[in-house]
Amino acid sequence: MTQNNQGPKIYTISQLTEEIQGIIEEKFDFIWVEGEISNFTAPSSGHYYMVLKDEKAQIRAVMFRLQSRYLKFLPENGMKVIAHGRIGLYAPRGEYQIILDYLEPMGVGALALAFEQLKKKLAGQGIFDKNIKKPLPYLPQRVAVITSPTGAAIRDFLNVIRRRFANINIIVVPVRVQGNEAASDMVKALQIVNDKLNMDVIVLTRGGGSLEDLWAFNEEQLALAIRESRIPVVSAVGHEIDLTISDLAADFRAPTPSAAAELLVMEKETLIDRLNKMKQQLASNVLLTIKYQTQALEHLADGLLDPRKRIADTWMRLDEISSRLAREMNMIMRGRKTRLNADGQALLLHSPMHIMSSAKQQLDFHKISLTRALKNCLGKRQMALSLLEKGINDLNPLSILNRGYSITRKLPEQTVLRDASGVQKGDQVQVLLSKGGINCRVENVTPDKKT
Repeated sequence: MTQNNQGPKIYTISQLTEEIQGIIEEKFDFIWVEGEISNFTAPSSGHYYMVLKDEKAQIRAVMFRLQSRYLKFLPENGMKVIAHGRIGLYAPRGEYQIILDYLEPMGVGALALAFEQLKKKLAGQGIFDKNIKKPLPYLPQRVAVITSPTGAAIRDFLNVIRRRFANINIIVVPVRVQGNEAASDMVKALQIVNDKLNMDVIVLTRGGGSLEDLWAFNEEQLALAIRESRIPVVSAVGHEIDLTISDLAADFRAPTPSAAAELLVMEKETLIDRLNKMKQQLASNVLLTIKYQTQALEHLADGLLDPRKRIADTWMRLDEISSRLAREMNMIMRGRKTRLNADGQALLLHSPMHIMSSAKQQLDFHKISLTRALKNCLGKRQMALSLLEKGINDLNPLSILNRGYSITRKLPEQTVLRDASGVQKGDQVQVLLSKGGINCRVENVTPDKKT
């Protein structure tokens, strides 16, 4: 109840969600968690969706495209990981989740896992098969060295060559050997040497360093370019303990840049101590730089509001709408297709051809029936006509004459005599026979005895 007894405060769902969201995000800003990945999906948007779980609980997690593209490995279901991110609440579904900006496998580094995944993939394609590797030429006279022109590796390589085989023609092809663009530089350099330079062997080299420093030599595009080279390639990257994808793909691997030079001139010398010092100095400088940059980043982050929250919600909403739209389109298309099939069946059922065929059959049937009825009617009429004609013939007086009878008329009146009393002796009469007639004179009259 409120203090003025006006009743309990009633929240809208949006207000309550905003209150809960503020509490969660204020309490848990950026956190580290460990767990096992399950239900991992990677839609075409480039975002990663997953569930992080342990024996008793689970929580949804998302890593958006801007962060996921920097991962060197691909997350998999069942993988145990350490993750860094912030707690967020996705209001449309009322679910809280971790929005990740860093992910690392437990027990093995991200780069180490990426190395093993790529190694397995290329081995399955036969990139590392020994039977396709080209032999090194004996005492090569022209050597192309693809490396950084300012690094220690090229100096060590040239010192050994000049001391032991000064008349070898060395061409240095300068490239970047560290950073995001280093692998592309080395691929282009391999193409240039194969297409434009007449070389006996190619040496791909750089000094030692951490796994991150040497990562350019673990890129898939570089391994494929090494295998496509028609000139034999020697890979001499880092120290003897360092193993890169380019070492496995090359025709020959040298443990160090100096060993590559010694291999080519049939000598053996080593500069491991110097390279170790450079490695330690480089690692120390990198760690110191990371420390300073981290402190500066934390200082700037304290004064800035995180703009990624709104972008994150928008991305998730966009993925949800995209999936819903795809489902609706499929349902509409299936409905339209069903309706179209039904309409097609109805059209076939009510086709004018069917109607015309049925009408023609009915017309033929009626024609036959009418013809039969007309014949029956004509037969009956003809029979009746014959009967009438026979009756008329039977009643015709002329036909009676054919049986021997005659008609007598009194002249000149020509009245038919039915009684003998109608004439007297001496009267003229005419007797009509069946054929012709006779004019007679009455000689005697015989009266009817009955009268």
